[in-house]
Amino acid sequence: MVSPRVLILRAPGTNCDEETAYAFEQVGAVASSVHVNRLIDDPALGKGYQILCFPGGFSYGDDIAAGRILALRLQVHLRELVQEFRGQDRLVLGICNGFQVLMRLGIFFPGEESHPPATLTGNRQARFEDRWVHLACAHSNSVFLNGIERMYLPMAHAEGRFVASGTQAAEQMRDQGQLGLRYCDTGGVASDEPLAFPDNPNGAEYNVAGISDPSGRIFGLMPHPERHIDPTHHPHWTRRKQQPQYGDGRKIFENAVGFFA
Repeated sequence: MVSPRVLILRAPGTNCDEETAYAFEQVGAVASSVHVNRLIDDPALGKGYQILCFPGGFSYGDDIAAGRILALRLQVHLRELVQEFRGQDRLVLGICNGFQVLMRLGIFFPGEESHPPATLTGNRQARFEDRWVHLACAHSNSVFLNGIERMYLPMAHAEGRFVASGTQAAEQMRDQGQLGLRYCDTGGVASDEPLAFPDNPNGAEYNVAGISDPSGRIFGLMPHPERHIDPTHHPHWTRRKQQPQYGDGRKIFENAVGFFA
């Protein structure tokens, strides 16, 4: 298997870049964490990578709106680099704040960047939520979710509620396989019917926890897969009678590396 190179783009306030790099390295990738200022000074540093990843954290303190400032800097200074990853046979992953950045860029909606059919906004309960959530995958086109049915991952955000511009837009995304990751209850079944808190931790429409672009090569999610790649990351690991070999989040990174096998 080849060892794809991963560009992990960090900014002031990013705090999950090292954990994300470690997760990629555990499954055979070669990861480099690069500050956005270095990349703006020398865009050539972004060449030669197969995967672009925006990790979690609070880029630029989430001033104005979560992910907004980093997205603007990318639009002004690194538009060509983003377009290269978007248009070629490469992968893009956004986790939590990274998902918010990708949403602000409109990268999930080709031709609709200026008027995207969906956004991420403040949690319905208007507070920061830090908890573990059950997730189900159904009818997904995402490379990252290939072969995954259920996951149990931690989340930590105040602005992660998925909202579509209308029912038609949401149903079109669903039918194209773009709404493949949903919050669910302990039964593990994905549903369009709204779940109550805390199963749906932020009030997201259609219980959406992550979305992909029409190609399936670009994926963003609010929960943190890099925080559950080892069984001991599970909050109840000492009480489990049988330990799995890996944590639930590892498969997302395995799928990314396997795409280039």
